[in-house]
Amino acid sequence: MKGIILAGGKGTRLYPITKSVSKQLLPIYDKPLIYYPMSILMLAGIKDILVISTPVDISSYENLLGDGKKLGINISYAVQSEPKGLAEAFIIGEEFIGTDDVCLILGDNVFYGQSFSNTLREARESLQKDGAVIFGYPVSNPAAFGVVEFDGDGNVLSIEEKPVHPKSKFAVPGLYFYSNNVIEIAKNVKPSARGELEITAVNNDYLNAGKLKVELMGRGLAWLDTGSPDGMLKASMFVETVQQRQGYYISCLEEIAWRRGFIDDKQLKALGEELKMTDYGKYILGLLEE
Repeated sequence: MKGIILAGGKGTRLYPITKSVSKQLLPIYDKPLIYYPMSILMLAGIKDILVISTPVDISSYENLLGDGKKLGINISYAVQSEPKGLAEAFIIGEEFIGTDDVCLILGDNVFYGQSFSNTLREARESLQKDGAVIFGYPVSNPAAFGVVEFDGDGNVLSIEEKPVHPKSKFAVPGLYFYSNNVIEIAKNVKPSARGELEITAVNNDYLNAGKLKVELMGRGLAWLDTGSPDGMLKASMFVETVQQRQGYYISCLEEIAWRRGFIDDKQLKALGEELKMTDYGKYILGLLEE
């Protein structure tokens, strides 16, 4: 399976913060925001990752992340010339995806939970041939989100955007697993009224074919909003609290690569040495003392 991080857009809801820098390069406590979705793909066992961003910002991501070899993964880059919708990611990434299935995650999504690796594994295992898997996260105000309705077997019955009368309390976050036919589905999506290729149209295609499943994120899993300055601040405070209280870092790419077996002890030590003057580097080096 391949992974795509969509880190484009103008981040206008965060202006003036994002007037000169891409939103996904902003810090969530001690790491760039893009580290958080990158960590999710790595936790899902995905080692081939495509970062899609704007013509202006793509070089900044290349400078930050490189080719991924130090982490035992492969990172590629592609440009979305203008924001034409989430579904365009599969058209831009067609050659990268090849004949594989693909996971798409939005670059501003932050997830955290001790059992999340199991949730990701179960989602991959439930992906049917020519099917798709979305996620459902319980929220107290579902009318503010896209809401998924489903049966007892996890089959999606409907998806509604900001419904007046929600059919469930489960919102749909920006994380999706698709079989390879998503490329052709995306190519046949017609632009919406706002001129974009909507991910909802892709999901509805799978829904109409009876091939859309939902994986629920239950108690103990956190999905954090970073769509506003207040949301960015709260997400940073959440990460700081967890790391300070528990002593474990959230979305430490080097640790995930090591624990997943992408890199060995020697490689982890080299990564820690590069940052040994920081608490982040000291944490990485401390892992080898466990």
